[in-house]
Amino acid sequence: MSKLNIEVKKVTDSRIAEVDFENLSFGEEFSDHQFEIRYDNGAWQTPRILPYDAVPMYPAISTIHYGQAVFEGMKAFRYRGDKANIFRVDMHYDRFVRSCKRVCIPEIPREYFIEGLKTLIDLERDWIPEAKYKSLYIRPIVFAADQTLGLRSSKTYRLHIICSPVGNYYAEGIKPIRLTTMPEYVRAVKGGVGDAKVPGNYAASLEPTIKAQQQGYTQVLWLDAIERKYVEEVGSMNIFFLIGDTLVTPPINGSILPGVTRNSVLEIAKAEGMKVEERPVSIDELIEASRNGDLKEIFGSGTAAVISPVGSINHEGQHITVSTTSDEMGPVARRFYDQITGIHHGEIPDEYSWCTVI
Repeated sequence: MSKLNIEVKKVTDSRIAEVDFENLSFGEEFSDHQFEIRYDNGAWQTPRILPYDAVPMYPAISTIHYGQAVFEGMKAFRYRGDKANIFRVDMHYDRFVRSCKRVCIPEIPREYFIEGLKTLIDLERDWIPEAKYKSLYIRPIVFAADQTLGLRSSKTYRLHIICSPVGNYYAEGIKPIRLTTMPEYVRAVKGGVGDAKVPGNYAASLEPTIKAQQQGYTQVLWLDAIERKYVEEVGSMNIFFLIGDTLVTPPINGSILPGVTRNSVLEIAKAEGMKVEERPVSIDELIEASRNGDLKEIFGSGTAAVISPVGSINHEGQHITVSTTSDEMGPVARRFYDQITGIHHGEIPDEYSWCTVI
């Protein structure tokens, strides 16, 4: 199906029969094949699809020491009939390239990335779960491959794309989760790499996330690094607030990851005529809106979770809750969830040209 010269080596025996598709966790099972392309001598070489296997490397490989790496998170879904749909490929590619530029990784040609991905998903389509709300998670990762302890940009790189059949990201499923701020920690600062999808951002979040979970919360709601006052994002998703009749979300300002699902929510909201504001949101504003009943819903958006309702936020002992607190997803969040997942599976017309159907 690809116009590229992609070398394909298929597995002899598939492992798919060993996977319990009824009880999928997130990111624990991996499909039969992976896409690989190497950067050597100043150019990306011939792309290949190979059996999923270990990646041999030496302990001096520079990415281990200095973190010159970028990854993405995408999904493929069962579509009408026997088709497969990769959601918002172009936007994921564009973000991948921007992240690579931030850490001096050479740009992967669009054709190599997208055609290679389509060829891989076509080969792995049996690994896409049939049940709605499950999917084949796609993880592209590119990393520096030089052997050197010198601090410099690598001259060689390896790009791999692997796939994992997944269920819900959170153990709560689509039930409301609980968040807490951790003002003693920060995720990112403007001018740093908070708006790039690089591994170090996530490593830095582990300690506060573990502490939050030990206290009974699902994730950390990050505040800005300067004043520790303005809401930024959650560890694995962007955040939205329905205040009165207005959908409010923090702006993309250099320290927040520009989420693909965030963009999808905003486009749908604007198309429906909702009042939408991308602006700074202080934790004090949320406390006051919670007290006076103006805070109607809180939800996160991300590729992994799609839409995840938030039931409460703890901030230094003060509890922020929505005025319609329940054990279910709020009506506005539910509408976005149903529309986006409907587009995923071809149940709703793709008016936004978000689907790459194969």
